[in-house]
Amino acid sequence: MAILKIARMGHPVLARPADSVPDPTAPEIHDLIRDMVDTMIDAPGQGLAAPQVHVSLRVAVFLTPPEGDPPQRELVTLVNPSWQSVGEEQDIAWEGCLSVPGLRGLVPRYTHIRYSGTLPDGSRLDREVGGWHARVVQHELDHLDGILYPQRMDDLKDLVFESELRHRAPLQPEEREE
Repeated sequence: MAILKIARMGHPVLARPADSVPDPTAPEIHDLIRDMVDTMIDAPGQGLAAPQVHVSLRVAVFLTPPEGDPPQRELVTLVNPSWQSVGEEQDIAWEGCLSVPGLRGLVPRYTHIRYSGTLPDGSRLDREVGGWHARVVQHELDHLDGILYPQRMDDLKDLVFESELRHRAPLQPEEREE
């Protein structure tokens, strides 16, 4: 297991669609996933996509928001994932990104989505989610298509340094870097 270097905005690996993974159960994919989880936790972040660690493959890991009683977070690992909106409703919220350090932006996202992908054991995961969970999935899967959150913003005046965010709106606890 290793902590991997995180690519920053401007690096070409972040600007192109990632390649599909032919065998999600391959040992090298399991090694990549372990290293991505270690890197995400070390950063600390809420999610991480393979292109963010200079690997152009369709792999993403993320933590779900606390759910259940008692509230618990789940680590989700997806290979070759996809998503689609359920309805047209969107909301706007502050997002950050490990590949865009020190900045936050107001980003519109669908409030309810369906996502699916292959798990590292070869089984499928299909879910319908809303709220912050839906936002995290959209953010991470955008990385697999070569999209960073500033490209989703309606107005770049809403891209601010974290140190200046206090002048705009309070940062919610779940709005950590992804």
